[in-house]
Amino acid sequence: MTEKKASPFNDLIFNVIVPSVVLMKLSGDEYLGSVGALLVALAFPVVLGGYELIKYKKFNFISLLGFVSVLLTGGIGLLQLDPKWLAVKEALIPGLIGIGVFASTFTKYPVVSKMLFNETVLNLPLINQKLHEFGRKSDFDRRLLTSNYLFAGTFVFSSVMNYVLAKMIVTSPAGTQAFNEELGRLTLVSYPAIAIPSMLMMMGIFFYMWRQIRQMTQLETAEILKTEQE
Repeated sequence: MTEKKASPFNDLIFNVIVPSVVLMKLSGDEYLGSVGALLVALAFPVVLGGYELIKYKKFNFISLLGFVSVLLTGGIGLLQLDPKWLAVKEALIPGLIGIGVFASTFTKYPVVSKMLFNETVLNLPLINQKLHEFGRKSDFDRRLLTSNYLFAGTFVFSSVMNYVLAKMIVTSPAGTQAFNEELGRLTLVSYPAIAIPSMLMMMGIFFYMWRQIRQMTQLETAEILKTEQE
């Protein structure tokens, strides 16, 4: 039985909303102070990530990058580094993922292929049989590579937007109340301005590949999806 993953709603609350509220509302000296608020805000995504690791016993490269991102944010705030390094850090994480996705194009297993062609969901033997039968396997592989390039492009978009927003919003010296409040605003703004558009682009890519499967194999949805009886 497959373990149920944590819900996106929990991710939104503990990784975005709660840290943002703490940074924006509790950074004053009368509350937690700039350092205390930063540590508390960063503790939420760290604790959630650790809980999921223990509960689901799964750890991957994306989770590692997220954890490193939190540590770097904390380091920039606590060491009171120039705010420009926050913009660099914000661009670095999605940039590294985009490079990884692009590099996978030159391997036997492009990321989109691994994500889309899940044998527990799709009837891969029948799909491959039809692609060979209609002589569309090479055409399909080219479409797959194109979708992988587009998928890497979504992370390039995130990287650029993260950098631009960070430079625009976070301008106060690190370690100050103003820095924390701006960091909180950045966290809130990044979700609708970057995460949602990136998600929509990814959905568009998967829809594109789904259409290619249907058109090139002439299979119906019920035939493409793997049923429990199989």
